[in-house]
Amino acid sequence: MELTAKLKKNRDLSDEELIALLNTSEFDASLREAADGVRRERYGDAVFVRGLIEFTNYCKNDCYYCGIRAGNRAAERYRLTAEQILDCCAAGYDLGFRTFVLQGGEDPYFTDERICAIVSAIRETYPDCAITLSIGERSRASYEAFFRAGANRYLLRHETADDAHYALLHPPGMSPENRKRCLFDLKEIGYQVGAGFMVGSPYQTTENIVADLRFLQRLQPDMIGVGPYLVHKQTPFCDMANGPLDLTLRILSVLRLMFPYVLLPATTALGTLHPLGRELGLKAGANVVMPNLSPADVRKKYELYENKICTGDEAAECRRCLEQRVKAAGYRVVTDRGDVKR
Repeated sequence: MELTAKLKKNRDLSDEELIALLNTSEFDASLREAADGVRRERYGDAVFVRGLIEFTNYCKNDCYYCGIRAGNRAAERYRLTAEQILDCCAAGYDLGFRTFVLQGGEDPYFTDERICAIVSAIRETYPDCAITLSIGERSRASYEAFFRAGANRYLLRHETADDAHYALLHPPGMSPENRKRCLFDLKEIGYQVGAGFMVGSPYQTTENIVADLRFLQRLQPDMIGVGPYLVHKQTPFCDMANGPLDLTLRILSVLRLMFPYVLLPATTALGTLHPLGRELGLKAGANVVMPNLSPADVRKKYELYENKICTGDEAAECRRCLEQRVKAAGYRVVTDRGDVKR
């Protein structure tokens, strides 16, 4: 049986078959067609929008690949106030966003008390909306407090499931075991959970990617964030190459076939790598986009990688542009919380 058909039928392949599928472009057309078909069976042509609010670019960590790493002294740091965050939500709500994603570095200023106060204010003002946090590794008690305050989704990319590869991307003191512990804690608490990894990150092998897929099978997340690794000059990996577009798209299709229910973003990183990257991601099986609701004057400062797209547009302008591009790709933006359909 052809590998694409086998993956669609069984939602799984052997390690050797996955490696063969990932390492060749031979199956790309059949992969895209199968992934798009599965996505349409589950979600139709709907594309869910998440209003992204990048509220702090301070981070205590020094991950070797990240532009807002603590060691980047050239970064222009900022924090949004609670009032600014609520203003972003108000603008997004008026534009039809029903999910807000609060994303930031691991910033000690934003204590549990401050995060809970912000989440509670959003929940009280917008009871019909989903609130997603993406603020890194915290204790189980912290996650429980955020959940009680009204957060119901959490994004935490595991980055790599291979311990040796993890050690090549992160400084001593950061632990892959702790990151995985966070993800399973979040699931047990009741969050809709998102994990994921970078494609083409430094020293990544195809075997590493297979290990990532196996970890995702164990976790069974609701969301999987996968995008190409993109270089930032203020990191130790400044001379490395960007991750490949074709492999990223291939992995999106593989993920859609392995996890038919999953919420799968066409990431900003894809759009940064290629002018039609997000549209190509949608055609490969993705069904989520995350336009930026952050104030226009701080977007360039939240620079995980260089040349990030859409850093100057106002939220409304960005929304209109994105809606047109999604329509041109053959899909439609919907005003919906976009909950997972298992």
